[in-house]
Amino acid sequence: MKLLYITNQICGAAGLERVLSIKATALADNYGYEVHIITLNQGKLPLFYSFSKKIKYHDITANGNSINYFRKYLIGIKAKVNEIAPDVISVCDDGLKGFLLPILLRKPCPMIYERHVSKEIEKTTEKINLFKSIKRHIIYKLMYYGGASYDKFIVLTQKNLNEWPLKNTLVINNPLSYNLDTKKSDLTEKVVLAVGRHSYQKGYDRLLSAWEKVIIANPDWKLLIFGKKDKSLGLKKIADDMNLHNSVYFNDPVKNINEQYQKASIFVLSSRYEGFGMVLIEAMIHGVPCVSFDCPYGPSDIIDHNRSGLLVKNGDINDFANQIKKLINSEKLRREIGKKAVEKARKFSPEIIIPQWVELFKSLNINK
Repeated sequence: MKLLYITNQICGAAGLERVLSIKATALADNYGYEVHIITLNQGKLPLFYSFSKKIKYHDITANGNSINYFRKYLIGIKAKVNEIAPDVISVCDDGLKGFLLPILLRKPCPMIYERHVSKEIEKTTEKINLFKSIKRHIIYKLMYYGGASYDKFIVLTQKNLNEWPLKNTLVINNPLSYNLDTKKSDLTEKVVLAVGRHSYQKGYDRLLSAWEKVIIANPDWKLLIFGKKDKSLGLKKIADDMNLHNSVYFNDPVKNINEQYQKASIFVLSSRYEGFGMVLIEAMIHGVPCVSFDCPYGPSDIIDHNRSGLLVKNGDINDFANQIKKLINSEKLRREIGKKAVEKARKFSPEIIIPQWVELFKSLNINK
């Protein structure tokens, strides 16, 4: 079967790129698929994650004002699709144009949409004025219209289904990115770890507020944050103003992030919203107990509260700090939760998740 993924870029260090590298590589190497990936304005930028050498890459260049940009993109995408002639197209583009591709391309074959984030991504601040509210409403209507045009609309968790009033939805979780026997943390280092780009979504401002409360009685612990930095958020200044400069360390993304999981004793997810929370299962397979806000959506599908991790009411900074302190103060509890975390993470292994995709592709191709 000839499978085409359409996305924006795969050179970054974000979750979508990581997940696509796992799925596309498994399908090409283990299932004999002819896998193609179309990117946009990626050029010759190097890939951050490892992809199968069997995958065939195509890039579209689009620039200029909005009209010229869209025109060049549409011409380019149509030409590439005609050239590749895929049996199935899977779109991994969280932007509005991704929703409209079945209409723009006149659906040349069965098409799947993969939603990797919550609809809440349209929310970039706590305050929403009337204009932004109307704009979001219009965008959502267009999303529903375009989403309904796909043969299948894939979301990552059961609770994600609540966001999409569509009849073509299907839940397929993200696959784990590490082997089940990967080296575990010994949970003795005084290190709390967070992984993800600097953004409103990731809620590092909330994490710093919680950490300010944690560090009072635990000054010898460190908070390590790995992710693409955004100086406009002023996170370093926030940390400095809170006098956290000796306990909080901001680091760029690293390919060998598994080494950081292996050193951590606690993992924290402070996001305001998620599509899944890939970093949670990555930490869990390393035996690291997680503290996460119960944000929409993902954490509550991954973590069983007080068993394989600790969930906190979204936005409750005091309780978030208390749950971190609970794990800091009890190595026994860290080990108990870490052991259960490994068991839960195994349920997301590629050996379980990838066959679900294979069955979906087969069913769509049969019905073509």
